[in-house]
Amino acid sequence: MSFQDSQRTARSGSMVEAHTTFQPRVFFFHFVIAVLLLVLIAGFAYQQLTKTSLYHEAERVQSQRRILVPGPRGNIYDREGRTLVGNRGRLSVILNLDELRAEFRREYLQIRKNYRDARDADKPDMPSSAQMWRIARAAVVQRYLDQVNAIIGREVRVDRAHLHRSFSQERLLPYTLIEDLAPQEYAQLIERLPVRSPLQVFSTNTREYPYGSAAAHTIGYVRIDSDPETDEATDDGLTTFKMKGSIGVNGLEKQFDHILQGEPGTSVFRVDPDGYRINPPLEKRLPRQGNKIVTSLDIDLQLAAEKCMEVEIQNPGAAVAIDVRTGEVLVLASKPDYNLNDFVPRISASTVADLNARRAWSNLALNGVFPPGSTFKLITAIAGLRAGVLTPESVYTTDNVYRVGKHPFRDHRGCVSGDIDFYLAVENSVNTYFIHYGLLLGPERIAAEARRFHLHEPTGIELPSEVTRMIVPDPAWKKKTKGESWFDGDTANLSFGQGYVEVTPLQMACFMASLARGETHTRPTLIHEENRPPQRSAPIGLSAENYRALIDGMELVVTGQHGSARGPGNVRGLRVAGKTGTAQREVQGGKIELAWFVGFAPVEQPEIAFAVLILGDTPDESYSGGRYAAPVARAILTKWLEKKQRGPATPPVQFNLRR
Repeated sequence: MSFQDSQRTARSGSMVEAHTTFQPRVFFFHFVIAVLLLVLIAGFAYQQLTKTSLYHEAERVQSQRRILVPGPRGNIYDREGRTLVGNRGRLSVILNLDELRAEFRREYLQIRKNYRDARDADKPDMPSSAQMWRIARAAVVQRYLDQVNAIIGREVRVDRAHLHRSFSQERLLPYTLIEDLAPQEYAQLIERLPVRSPLQVFSTNTREYPYGSAAAHTIGYVRIDSDPETDEATDDGLTTFKMKGSIGVNGLEKQFDHILQGEPGTSVFRVDPDGYRINPPLEKRLPRQGNKIVTSLDIDLQLAAEKCMEVEIQNPGAAVAIDVRTGEVLVLASKPDYNLNDFVPRISASTVADLNARRAWSNLALNGVFPPGSTFKLITAIAGLRAGVLTPESVYTTDNVYRVGKHPFRDHRGCVSGDIDFYLAVENSVNTYFIHYGLLLGPERIAAEARRFHLHEPTGIELPSEVTRMIVPDPAWKKKTKGESWFDGDTANLSFGQGYVEVTPLQMACFMASLARGETHTRPTLIHEENRPPQRSAPIGLSAENYRALIDGMELVVTGQHGSARGPGNVRGLRVAGKTGTAQREVQGGKIELAWFVGFAPVEQPEIAFAVLILGDTPDESYSGGRYAAPVARAILTKWLEKKQRGPATPPVQFNLRR
């Protein structure tokens, strides 16, 4: 090897040694790269392994939608299982908008082309893209609607504003073209619509009231609820669409809405980026009907009362009948009223105007407060008998006028005069007799007796908005509310149910039920229960002799020679204890009279108590309780006796308030 070769070899070896020597800068660079790679791998692992569920949930929320379909409401029955409120199928024509995406786009493109072509020639203003989409959707929907119009002979036009709202806010829900099809229209559409058409006949449930206006104020009605509440879990992030349901507005429909409401059906769909659903559903559960309610009402008695009030009497008023033993309400009627079917699916403006003109909204039995007139003499009598101021043998001599200061209080026309005993005073409803003993008693004891029978407070019946304006006055009440002193004339008025005292017909029926049991309080109920235990309350506090005298006087009201309800209140084969009353109320143009008849039957073993009020509609015209109110009670009692003699037609439906 030459010297040059050896030198070359030496340089080469030193170069090799130089490249294999440890270099910190290169190592640090490699270390940084490795750390970054580890961080990247750890990040990927965290995203893939740890946050996978979060991404899945975000994807689910973004791509899935829930649709809730309200369940049918539960039925309402009378005490014998007859349907007072049910459901019927309501047929509508619907259009599935999610099946029209391609048609919407084609129509949009054609409209845009037409505008561009026209702009070159006539230079019209070019609508925005959003406006053209709205025009396109309306045109497509109208074409389908024209198919329906041609089949059933209608001329319905698309409401563009409504369509836009539905498309923007409820795209997944079927769009309703025509509501409430007639049976012949349904048959025509079923025969001629293609099976796979986006047009479909859709069936929903709506309320049906077989007895029309019977017990209308008690049953109540429903309205369409665009955003029904539901127990369905909707807090999981999914966008939820709710089909329209119904909600109770008045009466039992409102009071027990939480029981009557059905359980909603649920469908969960995957949607595409445009918000249209992709079939079939990922989840589906059918709706379930709500629970039933069995009321205490007897529809036979209810119809008998309402027919008499509407056909024979033809005046506004109220009638209540109660089971003496249990407090279950058999009749709760108020006139004028309305046909509940007029509220389905929604009430028209003309119907509202008619109800306003007739003042038909109010339930007079529950929310009307009126002076009780001579029916209140029973309170005065009980107070007098308990205090010893009055006995069955007490006699008062009257000339039919009682003067308190300079004011004369008169007996009604045809009232007996001379020596009047307790029985005749009740039978013939002699004002002067009760004024005399009322003044001896004093207002505090009369008012205290009325409060013992709970005439100063609501009954607590299961209906919304029971009135609280009833009044049992006394000197302290007048001083507080009127800022005035109490006078003997106020006591005279109070003793026969005039002046400031005001009660409801329902309260008077409860008073009669309590009196029939020899007790002081009846809690009325509209829910029927088999084997309901009898009510118990504080005893009336009369001796057997005094109690019997009071009941005998009430029976003479119906059967006695001078009875104020003799004839109209008499029911063949049934002993009735009653009391008539005529009160007055100031109205524009004068005073109207209010006719009362209250009582119970049979006298020997009371089972049914009643209170009837009829309002006069002509100022200064006479409306006596025996002539106007007693016939309604007779209609109720006659039907009650007829049913008692033949027995119930069907076994009662069982009911449980628990859901």
